[in-house]
Amino acid sequence: MAQAISAQEMTSVREDKKASSGIKYPTFIVMAIMLMFVALIYVGSHIHMTELEYKVTAELSAYDRMLEEQKKLKLEYAMLKSPQRIEGIARSRLQMSYPEIDQIIVLKNSGE
Repeated sequence: MAQAISAQEMTSVREDKKASSGIKYPTFIVMAIMLMFVALIYVGSHIHMTELEYKVTAELSAYDRMLEEQKKLKLEYAMLKSPQRIEGIARSRLQMSYPEIDQIIVLKNSGE
């Protein structure tokens, strides 16, 4: 009977150790899965934020290029519409000249 009591005591001691050992395996697994899930969400959001930063940088760069192109086009437009250029083209390519005095006709304003 002494051996039976000691076996019962040993079983009771083992159960006490299991109960006092703290976190059980299923709880530990659930906590580990939760931690990995949170880590994945954090890493995913960080990757997404980095991609957005690259896109913003690319768009700002495209905006700067377009502003530079707009400045060049405005300068080219100003050069193309200059009266000196138009007069030069009219004289050289179209063989135009200023009218003579007898070619000028003055029209009177019909409101007078």
